[in-house]
Formats: sequence, C-alpha cells, structure tokens
Amino acid sequence: MSRVEYLIREYPLQQGALEIAYIEEFFNDFPVRKTAPEIMERLEGREFQILMAESRLDDGTMVPVSYKVSHELRAEETDPKLFDLVDRLQGVVEFDGRRILYNWLGATRRDWRGQGHFRALTEEQEVWAVGMGFDEAVVKTKNRYYDMRGTLDNLQFDVIKLEPATQTLDSKVYLSKRLGTFVLDAHRSRRQVTRA
Repeated sequence: MSRVEYLIREYPLQQGALEIAYIEEFFNDFPVRKTAPEIMERLEGREFQILMAESRLDDGTMVPVSYKVSHELRAEETDPKLFDLVDRLQGVVEFDGRRILYNWLGATRRDWRGQGHFRALTEEQEVWAVGMGFDEAVVKTKNRYYDMRGTLDNLQFDVIKLEPATQTLDSKVYLSKRLGTFVLDAHRSRRQVTRA
C-alpha cells in the first residue's frame, strides 16, 4: 500500500497573512474570521510559522484544504489577549527557562477532513518547532469542536485545563504536548514542503 504524500506550503508573514485571511472564508466553523492586518500584528516580532496543505482536484487544480498558524508565546506578553492567555496558563504551563509554542489558528475544510492533512501540518510544525528549540506546544479550543478535540487526542496532546462556561459547549479546553526529538520518531506522514 503506497503512502500519501502531503503537499505543504510554508509562507512568510505578509503573504501568509493574506492567504490565511482568504482561506478562512471557506472554513465555516469559526464565527469570527481573522483579517490579514490582525494576523500580521499578532505575528510581527516573534517566531512564527504559517503552513497550508494543498490538494489536487480531479481537474488538476490545486486548492488549499488545511492550514495552521503557530507562534511563540512568552511569559511577558504585552498584547492583552496573549497576556490573558499566559495568565490562564499559570500553574499548568511552565514558562521559566522554556520556549512555548502556541497553536493559534488552524482548520481543515469539511470535505477534506479525515484524510491526514492536519496531521501532516502538525508533524511539519513539530519538525520546525523542535529545530527552533521549543519545549512545548499549547493549543486552546472549545468543548463544541469535537472533531478538533479528537484530532488533538490522536496527535497526543494532553488536556491540561478546562474552563467551564455557562453553556457546556462553550467551555474552553487547553491542551499541550511536550516537544523533543522523541516526538519526531512518531511521525507517520510523508510530506513535500515548499516555501512561498
């Protein structure tokens, strides 16, 4: 049985921000979509990675099917949203002397789910993160996103915190994964990566 080779494109800041803002129009899970200026403002001046998986349609056209945006999260953040996130992670994530990677944005188009694209993006991200010296990856989701929670479980992310909400589906779930070369040994996808 031949293994699928996933096509992944890594983007620099400005082009990546434009691509992500555009592609979010095709992902209906999130009520509020990020704009290119928002994405650029968040990522400017910090380590980040913007990845997009592409797939070929029957007519040969290449289309984006999954994406992932991650960035460095520091103990001392000045951005109010990131300051709040770090505060919520106190007691469950150790920042002192460690590099933390935050999985900020990511999704797969409904019609391409279950085909391994997000796994391939995550594995590529882990190669980059380990090479950059990150010690841990952290992600936040909501209880309502069952598909995402299942995917993160399959990728061996551990639940580190649950913030209950009035509506159970709106409860926030925080997950993390320790990083190191041992993580790379568990990778299963074959990837072809190009830099835009």
